[in-house]
Amino acid sequence: MFDTRPDREAEVALVGRSNVGKSTLMREITGHSFDTGGKPGVTREPNHFDWAAEDFVVTDLPGFGFMSGVDEDRRERIKTDIVRYLEEYADNVLVGILVVDGKSVIDIIDRHSGPDEIPYDVEMFHFLRDLGIPTVVAVNKMDKVDDRDERLNELCDRLGLLPPWKQWQETIAPITAKKGRIGPLNEAVREHLHEHNRDDLFKFF
Repeated sequence: MFDTRPDREAEVALVGRSNVGKSTLMREITGHSFDTGGKPGVTREPNHFDWAAEDFVVTDLPGFGFMSGVDEDRRERIKTDIVRYLEEYADNVLVGILVVDGKSVIDIIDRHSGPDEIPYDVEMFHFLRDLGIPTVVAVNKMDKVDDRDERLNELCDRLGLLPPWKQWQETIAPITAKKGRIGPLNEAVREHLHEHNRDDLFKFF
């Protein structure tokens, strides 16, 4: 399993498919650049970012799902490692941020939905919640989406949340990380931090 985690109590973890903008979002949150690479799956190990004075870490877990040049065995291993990591630190993770690409997420979910198949994004959403981790879906790249409300309602429907999406603003956060527009995510994360009595961490969001 990944063994790179710094010795910090509280954590916010980012999970999601390769190439949905997790590293860009990580940069927005931390103000620190990571090697985002141009090709999917460049993050094979978690990126952790912590602050000297705070007992807190933000973690960008490797992308799951398709990665060019990565065989299926390795993809499955990475997914297993992500699952184990989240199980291991479930009590520490105050918020799980599932990052999806607003433009393609519905197509991807529908393409991988069938009697014997649960799409990764849906599976990860329910997995985080089953672990008792408050989960926010950061719907990224919304600047490329025309039918915003319709798209977000469809996403709610696929995740088993009753539309309209606007009643789930602590769970569904439309953002455009590349342009620094992550206000809805910050607000949702703060809601969950407040429930954990961790208003001291608001300054990071």
